[in-house]
Formats: sequence, C-alpha cells, structure tokens
Amino acid sequence: MKILVCIKQVADSSDTVQIDVRTGHLFYAANTAFRVNRFDEFALEEALLIKEKLAGTSVDALSVGPERVSATLQRAMGMGADHGIHILDRADGYRSPFTIASLIATRVAVSKYDLILTGVMAEDTMASQTGQLIAALLDLPCATSVIQEEIRPERAEILVQREIEGGSRETVQLKMPAVLTIQPGINSPRYPSFSKVMRARTYAQELIKAEDLATEEPRELCRRVRVPEATSQGVLIEGSAREKARKLISILHEKALLS
Repeated sequence: MKILVCIKQVADSSDTVQIDVRTGHLFYAANTAFRVNRFDEFALEEALLIKEKLAGTSVDALSVGPERVSATLQRAMGMGADHGIHILDRADGYRSPFTIASLIATRVAVSKYDLILTGVMAEDTMASQTGQLIAALLDLPCATSVIQEEIRPERAEILVQREIEGGSRETVQLKMPAVLTIQPGINSPRYPSFSKVMRARTYAQELIKAEDLATEEPRELCRRVRVPEATSQGVLIEGSAREKARKLISILHEKALLS
C-alpha cells in the first residue's frame, strides 16, 4: 500500500506576520519561525499508524513552498515518513488552494497512491479546500473531517467515519484510491525520535520546480488583507429583572431601534 500525506509549512506565531500597507498583502518578518501545520500532523500520524498495521505500506510526505519547506519534510521523515517530495515554489504573495492543489495533483497523477491524506485545514488560511480540490482534479472519491478509518485492502476500499454538524458522525465507504482530510483528535501525533531525525538528514528529498509542472491558470486572486475593525463593546445591564427591562428599553429608544 502506498500513502501520500500533504503537509504545509506555516508561521509558528502570528506576531511575526505583518501586512504591507503598500500592497495590502501579508509578509513574514526576518525573525519568523516556521513549523508543520498542526492539522497535517494528525494526517501524517494516521498514515504512520496505517503503515504499522499493514505490512508493505510506504508513506511519502509532500509539501509546496520555498527552500525553507525542506525542513518541514525533514521533520516528517524524522517522524517516520519514507520519502519527501518538495515542490519548490518561490512565488511571492497569495497562493490559492486551487493553485496548490493543482501543483500537487499534477505531481500525484504520475504516481499510484492508494490513499492521499491532508489535514482538515491549514492554520494560516483556514480555507479547508486543498484536499477536496486534489480529489476533484484527480477524479477520486473524497471524505472530509475523518475521525476514524478502517482499511479493507482485500476489497480495495476504506470505511471511514467523518464528523458532521452538531457532533454527529457519518459513516462512508469509499473505493481506493481515495482522498481523506483528517480531523484533529483522531490520534496523538508522535514526536520524531532522535535516531530517525539523524537518519532523515541523510535522505535525499525529491525536488520538483513548480514551473516545470503543467497546471491550470489561477481561478482566484487575493486583492488585499486587512485587520478586522474593532467591534463596539457590549453593555452589561445590572439590577432586577424589571430594572434590566427598563434599561434595555431605554437603550433601544436611544439607538432609535424602538419608536
């Protein structure tokens, strides 16, 4: 069995992320530290658990981004991934989920993966779209917010439970190959062992330039980013029920919400 886990590198703290007032876009400060998107750590851990259960399973980790992304892949291999794939994308500014999914799908199309796993969302954009778009571009079945899975390799299918509104769960059966977006809480991501970290440093990562991949034109652009305006503070009304009612009516009259 062959599994691909898509991981993203994100800023470790929002304190070092700033908005360029001239362009209206985000940029990183010189002291910005980066790490693996926490939602993707659950996806990677789930892939490693499957690898431990099913003999002959291999796990590849893939990430899109500039040179610094190689450190993220190295950590993934330190956790137990067998191979790292780095799509080198030096483009500045906003990269939409569709653009990232298009790059990943183009690379994945030449390989035969039984499962493709992503985190349910990225901490920075919270778009929750990349996994689904990968599935759509590759014409693969997809289940989102997966909280439990059971692989049936003899039938080439997977039974998953996904979290839906109200805390309920939905059970879905998919034919493999398939794409799953993994929900936090499905497992407890492990720390990389020292021996695997040292060994991962000797592993050569597969490097692919984004411009060498034939992808579709972007379908969305980011015009600008801004900090939300501060909302007005609420008013705490004290007193008895009758006094509170009178004060509330008085406030509504003052704001012309009652005539």
